[in-house]
Amino acid sequence: MYAIVDIAGQQFKVEKDQQIFVHRLAGEVGSAVDFEKVMLIESNGKVDLGTPFISGATVSAKIISHMKSDKVIVFHKKRRKGYQKSNGHRQYMTKISIESIGDKIVAKPKKAKTEKVETTEE
Repeated sequence: MYAIVDIAGQQFKVEKDQQIFVHRLAGEVGSAVDFEKVMLIESNGKVDLGTPFISGATVSAKIISHMKSDKVIVFHKKRRKGYQKSNGHRQYMTKISIESIGDKIVAKPKKAKTEKVETTEE
């Protein structure tokens, strides 16, 4: 069973007991977070696809730690001009562990049948 979920503006394919790194989330270490922007759930070969999200479906996760990612070097150079500039940054990340994928799918509302009214023209 896996799901595709939108976490902090990025889409991730997640499975139960998987650990992933996402952009910094608000919350303390050890606290639980729920993600409700679930786009797809696959369970035993059955795929449920949202438009764009599946209503009632949630993915529960636990925050393991907050950290910084590896340093990204930004280097600018203009050749033959003697210009060089080096800069870098480390992105703030959160390591989370996926606890469960809930597929509590709410029944889709049925479309109302429209009956055609026949009119006789005289």
